[in-house]
Amino acid sequence: MSPQLLLAVALGGAIGSVARYLVGIASGRLFGMAFPWGTLLINVTGSFLIGAFIGLFATKWDLPQAARVFLTVGICGGYTTFSTFSLDAFYLIERGELAASAAYMVASVVLSVTALVAAIHLIRAIG
Repeated sequence: MSPQLLLAVALGGAIGSVARYLVGIASGRLFGMAFPWGTLLINVTGSFLIGAFIGLFATKWDLPQAARVFLTVGICGGYTTFSTFSLDAFYLIERGELAASAAYMVASVVLSVTALVAAIHLIRAIG
C-alpha cells in the first residue's frame, strides 16, 4: 500500500468525519431529535455524492488514483459508509445480479442492526 494513498484516505476521512459531525448537529437543531433526520440526510447525501464522483470519474474527470481515493474512500467513507454500501448494491444490480444485490441489502441492514443489539446486550450483561 502506498503512503500517498494512505495519506489521501486519512485526510479525506478527517474531512468527511467532521462534515458528518457538523451535518448531524445542524440537522438536530433544524429538525429536532425525535427522528434520526441527521443520519438519514447524511446517508442520502453521501450516497448521492459517491454516485456523482463515480459518474464524473467515468465521464469527465481524469484524476490520479490518490485523488479518487481521497474523494470516495476518504471523504465519502468518513462521511458515511452507507455511500459505499449503496455503490456496492448498485454494482451488483448493474451486473444483473439482482438476487445477490437484494440479499446484500437485506443482510447488511438486518445483520448490522442485529450486531448492534447483540453488542449492547453483551456489554450490559458483563458490565
